[in-house]
Amino acid sequence: MAPHLIDLSPTDMERRLGEALGIYVDAMRYPRGTEEQRASMWIEHTRRHGWKAVAAVDTPADAADTPDDLIGAPLLGVAYGYCGAPDQWWQQQVVAGLKRIGAAQDRIDELMTSYFELTELHISPHAQGHGLGEALARRLLTGREERHVLLSTPEINGEANRAWRLYRRLGFSDVIRGYHFAGDPRAFAILGRALPL
Repeated sequence: MAPHLIDLSPTDMERRLGEALGIYVDAMRYPRGTEEQRASMWIEHTRRHGWKAVAAVDTPADAADTPDDLIGAPLLGVAYGYCGAPDQWWQQQVVAGLKRIGAAQDRIDELMTSYFELTELHISPHAQGHGLGEALARRLLTGREERHVLLSTPEINGEANRAWRLYRRLGFSDVIRGYHFAGDPRAFAILGRALPL
């Protein structure tokens, strides 16, 4: 494996959507068919203010690493996000969760006024454990102008998986624990940290 990091334009994301969603489904252990349910949402996200996406691709060791070689290489991982805004469902969910746990309005305002939502970060299971998640997160978050980055991740007993270890290593702390999003029976944690990373 000779991974390289690349930026994805909205056009690149649309062109490679099936491949990216395949990684998402495999990494999250969702049932096949979930890709079709998420495809239109991922495309809609590319139109949001501040959207940025990065990917890890696998290139042959002897590849010339030209832009054409890299953009056509198989995906190993993908990450994207955008600026949070009050009209977005996720922000509305987080604000409701913060109010439910009794967070002060000034704390809610501080978090929600200027943040980058790290919406998706997934590495193909066969490529995990090689630092690609951290590399993608760092590339995605470099140069952001928002004051915070927020994300949600499924709760795991003892935080014992690679995603949790990555987020803790990157300095993410708890914002809300045990949150239930509408339509998903699992508990999630909302994590955040100040930017720059």
